Amino acid sequence: MNSPLRFLFTWFVLLAAGFAARPNIIFIMADDLGYTDVGCFGSKYYETPNIDRLAAQGTRFTSFHQHQNCTPTRAALMSGQYSVRTGMYTVGGIDRFDWSKRPLRPVDNVTNLPLDRTLLPAALKAAGYATGMFGKWHIGQQGNYLPGKRGFDEAIVSMGAHFNFETTPKVDYPKGQYLADFLTDKAVDFITRHRDRPFFLYLPHFGVHVPHDAKPELIAKFKPKPGVGGHNNPTYAAMIASVDESVGRVMARLEELKLAENTVLIFASDNGGVGGYGREGIKKGREDVTDNAPLRSGKGSLYEGGTRVPFIVRWPGRVQPGAVCDTPAIHVDVYPTLVAIAGGKMPSTQVFDGESLLPLMRDVNAKLSRDAIFQHFPGYLGAGVDQWRTTPVSLIQAGDWKLMEFLEDGHLELYNLRDDIGESKNLAASLPDKAKELHARLVAWRSATKAPMPTQNTGASEASAKKKGGKKKKAAAEKD
Repeated sequence: MNSPLRFLFTWFVLLAAGFAARPNIIFIMADDLGYTDVGCFGSKYYETPNIDRLAAQGTRFTSFHQHQNCTPTRAALMSGQYSVRTGMYTVGGIDRFDWSKRPLRPVDNVTNLPLDRTLLPAALKAAGYATGMFGKWHIGQQGNYLPGKRGFDEAIVSMGAHFNFETTPKVDYPKGQYLADFLTDKAVDFITRHRDRPFFLYLPHFGVHVPHDAKPELIAKFKPKPGVGGHNNPTYAAMIASVDESVGRVMARLEELKLAENTVLIFASDNGGVGGYGREGIKKGREDVTDNAPLRSGKGSLYEGGTRVPFIVRWPGRVQPGAVCDTPAIHVDVYPTLVAIAGGKMPSTQVFDGESLLPLMRDVNAKLSRDAIFQHFPGYLGAGVDQWRTTPVSLIQAGDWKLMEFLEDGHLELYNLRDDIGESKNLAASLPDKAKELHARLVAWRSATKAPMPTQNTGASEASAKKKGGKKKKAAAEKD
């Protein structure tokens, strides 16, 4: 063999060996699935055998947090940045809910993730990974904001309906097919076609988001089953079962192709479940389809029921099976974690707010360099006429302690989550020194990140003016 051929052959062997050593990465994310909506996190009604098996083979992160609703979570996962840097705090514009009678004007919301950010798939692609995404995107639905322009080699976007759904780009599918099954078909096909090189698969389901619609045979399965606590809706249970089937099919394909041992498989939800509102005094305009108990409140709130979600990581030989990690973690940690797993480099073109969770994956008792996570929501999320899932609020969680500052009047709420996971006892008055310490840290973080703050509402009725013909718009707003 002459020298050039020998060089090419050696390069190919080394390249192939490198590909084999680097693990595949799969991130499956449900939509609106609550903390206790799976068996391994407490449900006695919903049936999730595949997710439970994944947890038994991997590590459960029991204090992992997302945003209070979907768009900002997806932006944080893909950018590695808190919302104060992207401007993406919620879904849609600030006129979705009538804040005209509230004391503050919300900060204007960005609806498309800025194009000057290097997104997670682009960073993994630079590390030699094939990248594919099938499901809900919701951080830019047109043109250069679509996932195929942001680092994914392949992408099909779909949300809004579980049957008779539309896709971008348009893809034909069998009449009557369920969206979760369609997305899973595309996912397992992607795995099969890329089994000989490292790949990153992002599978963000639209299930279990409204409209609550499921396969009839699965609804029939749950109808005779007695409910347990606030888990009692057979249609919702059937939707969860379809997401669980998807996880099972992905696991089965990995095993069939002998890829499971070299694949990091993560399952999570994008925010808390749609429930817990009745306990908050919200009686109309927002119905409990599930219950996040023992957590307080649900989607749209920055209490734990709105932001704490299931997070499971399986990585055979690296992640301890059946382990539990209770160290607080958050959405911005996913980007640096996956880049570290891939052996890639973090882009130097932007600031990153998270920290790699690799030490915790290897040892649940390990320590991260940071000791606090933050959230900042300078807006309103409604729940019917003059009812609110949240008003403007910032929070810090440091270890077991969580402090919330409600920005309308500045009042503080302090909870010890280890002793009071349901956030029922506000300790701000009885522990003023702890409240003062955490509040100072929260204020310092807002200052360092230049977090925009809501401003005084002058009574100009700006929201009312934007809301003409608002019945249709209001109905749509109630869905998120």
